[in-house]
Amino acid sequence: QVQLVESGGGSVQAGGSLRLSCAASGFTSDDYAIGWFRQAPGKEREGVSCISTRDDNTYYADSVKGRFTISRDNAKNTVYLQMNSLKREDTAVYYCAALRLPSFVHTSFVGIYFFGRTDFDSWGQGTQVTVSS
Repeated sequence: QVQLVESGGGSVQAGGSLRLSCAASGFTSDDYAIGWFRQAPGKEREGVSCISTRDDNTYYADSVKGRFTISRDNAKNTVYLQMNSLKREDTAVYYCAALRLPSFVHTSFVGIYFFGRTDFDSWGQGTQVTVSS
C-alpha cells in the first residue's frame, strides 16, 4: 500500500517561498502520478501540481504556473513542491496524493486525469501553508 508523509509548510509573508516534501513508499509499479491538492476554508479542493513517474513530466494549475515547481528525487522517493512568489490566495492546507496511472492515459492528459480523480491510492496528512500580507 502506498504511504505518503508530508513535511514543510508554515507561515510566510507574501512574496516569500516555502518548500513542501512528500516522502512516498509502497509503490507497486513505475506508473504513478504524485502531486498536490490544496483546500482553503470554505472552498473546494483544488489541484495544484503533479509529476508522472513514467517520464517526470510535470503539470500545473494555471493559478500556480510560473511560481511553483514540482520535482522528484528518485533516490529518496520524495516529491517536492517549491513555492515561490507566494500570494495570500495560496493559503490553504496542502495534501500530497498518489494515483496509479492506467496505461491508456496518454502523457498529454496525465495532469487532467490526476486533477479530476477522487480515488487516489493514498493521501498525505496535510500541511498548512499560510501567506500573510
